Amino acid sequence: MKYNDLQVNRNTRPTRAGRGISAGKGKTAGRGTKGQKARTGHSKMPAGFMGGQRAIMQAIPKLKGFKSIHEKAQVVYTDRLNDLNGKIDNFTLADHGLIKNPYAKVKVITRGELTAKVELETQFASRTAIEAIKGMGGNFTKVAVPKRIATKKENVKA
Repeated sequence: MKYNDLQVNRNTRPTRAGRGISAGKGKTAGRGTKGQKARTGHSKMPAGFMGGQRAIMQAIPKLKGFKSIHEKAQVVYTDRLNDLNGKIDNFTLADHGLIKNPYAKVKVITRGELTAKVELETQFASRTAIEAIKGMGGNFTKVAVPKRIATKKENVKA
């Protein structure tokens, strides 16, 4: 037997609501007696509607505070840049294990002393970090978050 040879039949017939007493779902057609839900068009009520009573979304307590939908920037400290020389970008920081993801925002913050001359190209840096970089003869350039390169799938015709 093959999957496409299966004969699939319903075990029960569909209920024919509101087709008389002998149909088994006659008269009120399983809607009970009277009330808003027994009337036609009751399905157009909003999801949390509770018959004019205060909706459940309004009744439950809300959590305090605010949760941002934006991804937080990964933090790198200036004293960790001493081991690196020359041009530093997201990929350089990821290669040296200072950040986890090179495709995320990076912010450089001052901590300790910066002794190396660096050309920093990240998304953010604190004012004191920029002053420390320029004080050592380096430069800070604000750049956009690197985009992932999408790989094109070749259509292979068989």
